[in-house]
Amino acid sequence: MDIDTLLLPFRFGFMQNAFLISILVSVPTALLSCFLVMKGWALMGDAVSHAVLPGIVLAYILGLPLIIGAFAAGMTCAVATGYLANNSRVKQDTVMGVVFSGMFGLGIVLHVSVETEMHLDHILFGNMLGVDATELWTAGIISAGVGLMLALKWRDWLLHSFDPAQAQASGLWVGWLHYGMLTALSLTIVATLSAVGLILAIGLLIAPGAIAFLLVRQFRTMLWVAVAVCMSAMLLGTYASFFIDSAPAPTIILILTAMFIAAFIRRQRQTRLMTRRTTNEV
Repeated sequence: MDIDTLLLPFRFGFMQNAFLISILVSVPTALLSCFLVMKGWALMGDAVSHAVLPGIVLAYILGLPLIIGAFAAGMTCAVATGYLANNSRVKQDTVMGVVFSGMFGLGIVLHVSVETEMHLDHILFGNMLGVDATELWTAGIISAGVGLMLALKWRDWLLHSFDPAQAQASGLWVGWLHYGMLTALSLTIVATLSAVGLILAIGLLIAPGAIAFLLVRQFRTMLWVAVAVCMSAMLLGTYASFFIDSAPAPTIILILTAMFIAAFIRRQRQTRLMTRRTTNEV
């Protein structure tokens, strides 16, 4: 390919917007993924991402901004999950599965029972090539707020992820940290609605942190690596989708999956090499 062909995607306005929203949403999703991986909250991200659907449909029916309905539904799912898990013998992951599947089913029923002009496939799978200025501003404001909050308080959330009892003994407001994380998660999912949609948002909320966890040992470095991985995958996936005529969102997820497999293989090789060296020394 010549240089003009390689630069062709950057000449279209819809591709420029896709690249821009990729940069915007990659930062908060990558930072959150590190905490979700360390805390074991992978299913929580999946639960909240699916649970926002009824809020979106209800907001459309009531004439409210969709992001308000999505955020309200996401927080309702998170709070309900915590309450049920703390007041029943059922484990939290089981409660998550029941709550988010129920809310997702409610969203589907509401959508098909009410005549709307809203395309469900755009909500579920995203529409990166169709984002407008309003969606870019929404994603930018949310990303800046969530990214700044996580960057300033990452040590507190890290301690809370590893040992909530120690965090409380240290004088930290454990309740605020817990619901602050849930709020950041809900807001981030709202920011990714127009980019990758509800179903594929879980990939951005888990894969970058999992890849960084396999590559580095320090959590501070893990945050930077996760952002670099997520941003590069989103830009590369958006760029590649232009030439292979595919949707950007699933292309991005496939690239993240390939990165995870490569990181896993690299970690396995390092482990085997260290085992051999230890054996030889003995």
